[in-house]
Amino acid sequence: MAITELKEAINLLKRLPSLWIPGIVGGILTVALWVTLNLSGTFFAGRLLVIFGLVLLLFITGLLVIIRNNEGNFRTMLTGGIRYYFRVLLPQLIIIFGIMLIFTLVMITFSLIGALSDIGIATALTIGFMIPIVILTFFYDTAAVFEERKVFDSIHRSIQLVMMHINDVIAFLFFCAAIIIGIIFMLMIIWEALLYDKLEPITRYNETQLQTFTPEQLIAMIGPGGMWITAVILFIGVFLLLPLLYSFKACFFRKLTQAAPVTELPTTGEFDSKGRWFKY
Repeated sequence: MAITELKEAINLLKRLPSLWIPGIVGGILTVALWVTLNLSGTFFAGRLLVIFGLVLLLFITGLLVIIRNNEGNFRTMLTGGIRYYFRVLLPQLIIIFGIMLIFTLVMITFSLIGALSDIGIATALTIGFMIPIVILTFFYDTAAVFEERKVFDSIHRSIQLVMMHINDVIAFLFFCAAIIIGIIFMLMIIWEALLYDKLEPITRYNETQLQTFTPEQLIAMIGPGGMWITAVILFIGVFLLLPLLYSFKACFFRKLTQAAPVTELPTTGEFDSKGRWFKY
């Protein structure tokens, strides 16, 4: 199933140039975040990350609206993004809160049994709980936009679809992972080729030097020129991945809903001998 939807997503990106806008916006915001991180440190970068995430969500939501309508431009994206913004944001906040709550409960449990010092096990357990939550709620945003679902209903709809098509969803996630790995690997090769002269001394490091090598040392090694080359690579990566993955996700969601239409029955009633439903 996933291959067909991937081809459909690529065709949409060819036919609707406005779908690339979130990639452009996301790329610019990523570059701004990277430059801020290098020039001002994590204090300002951490706060910008939240603001940029909220801004980018507007354009991602608009992208889903355009795919749902199968047409649109920049104005359509902004209008749709504003209209469905909180329908997408609120479920996202609930999911994030749920993950944080699980992490807190795990840490409290480990502190009660006196194993808080083993942070590795606590982190592994948290990730183990987090992955199923992320998978089950993965389509909350598309449910909110494509089916006009409200906050909790969009989360419930995502869980319902994933449970009904778990094998197809896992295959879809593997395709997404392969796309991400492939593009990142390609960009890493380009990055290393452009900065080969500055990175070449690392090849002569011994094991001890490699173990103590820090990101700060890497940034100092590549210098200002390397920082801007990295910024360009980051822009290209986000520009390619964001529209492609979200278009792929939207097409895949639409296929799932076509395969499993929603049928809502009255809450009170019964079937007769011929299988007909009668409401009380």
